[in-house]
Amino acid sequence: MYQPTTINFKEIFTTQNIIIYFLVINIFGFFIMWLDKRKAQKGKWRIPEKTLFIITALGGGIGTIAGMYTFRHKTQKLNFVIGFPFITILEIIAIVYWTFFD
Repeated sequence: MYQPTTINFKEIFTTQNIIIYFLVINIFGFFIMWLDKRKAQKGKWRIPEKTLFIITALGGGIGTIAGMYTFRHKTQKLNFVIGFPFITILEIIAIVYWTFFD
């Protein structure tokens, strides 16, 4: 007989898994900034700006900001210079709040 399985979120969202997620998303954010810069230099199809912001909003802010300044990519666009750090700071504040005050 079929037994439905229950999802135990405490087993999924362990500290180790969260750290791994943030490492992976930030490495990906750094890589995607490098890739977009490379495509820009070669005049090829570019990664949509919306995608770069989504990666930042998913927790990849440190990686995208590091990539932005390492590769000098999008540093002249105010949306990115202000937007990436703003999103990242909001996420850090939210994490601190939920960790210590909830």
